[in-house]
Amino acid sequence: MRALVGVKRVIDYAVKVRVKGDGSGVETAGVKMSMNPFCEIAVEEAVRLKEKVRKEGCCLGCGIIKEIIAVSIGPAQAQETIRTALAMGADRGMHVKHDDILQPLAIAKLLKAVAEKEKPDMILLGKQAIDDDCNQTGQMLASLMGWPQATFASKVDLAGKDMTVVREIDGGLETLGMKLPAVITTDLRLNEPRYATLPNIMKAKKKQIDATDPAQLGVDVSSKLQTLKVVEPPTRQAGGLVANVQELMAKLKEKSLI
Repeated sequence: MRALVGVKRVIDYAVKVRVKGDGSGVETAGVKMSMNPFCEIAVEEAVRLKEKVRKEGCCLGCGIIKEIIAVSIGPAQAQETIRTALAMGADRGMHVKHDDILQPLAIAKLLKAVAEKEKPDMILLGKQAIDDDCNQTGQMLASLMGWPQATFASKVDLAGKDMTVVREIDGGLETLGMKLPAVITTDLRLNEPRYATLPNIMKAKKKQIDATDPAQLGVDVSSKLQTLKVVEPPTRQAGGLVANVQELMAKLKEKSLI
């Protein structure tokens, strides 16, 4: 069984994001970049499924997943993100080279083209990226592939080609059952990603990373949306103290809040 895992290079979660002076986007030059945290969870889940030993069938003692392919779409630096996934336990990588920002639909189309080439049994993606928070790519990819999908996964169980996924919804938890192949998007509570050890980081440098681009995959990635302006969120105003409830009510009425 083969798993394809999408990994995205984003501004590190601990970095304070700054808007460009012309309002065309955010500053990325000289800014620390890392793997999207939800993508880390997707890689970790694929590795855990690979490490999980079969208890029945013709492949006793073998992992449920035999091969993990980490794919990233972006500039040359995206290979660093792929190397991180390889150090975590992925077997090989694929880099789709593209320097411009892509919309979720274009990314879904590229992943579909990669999947048609690699023939995975499952595709794991983070539920969203922390830079755009779109939460669209997994759903679009499943629709394009005609595969079942399980989004916001907090638990994944596999038994042969049967998959059970517990997903987080507003009202609690929902359990889905489906047949592979399928698309899974990972939520925060699915697992805690491991840290890559130094020996695995060194091994990752020798692992294979194939390179391609949208033209070779036959995918039109022209943007259908245009960013008009990016602005900083408004500065939060300082609060004030009131002596009693009556003064509080008077202030709220003064500001037409009640």
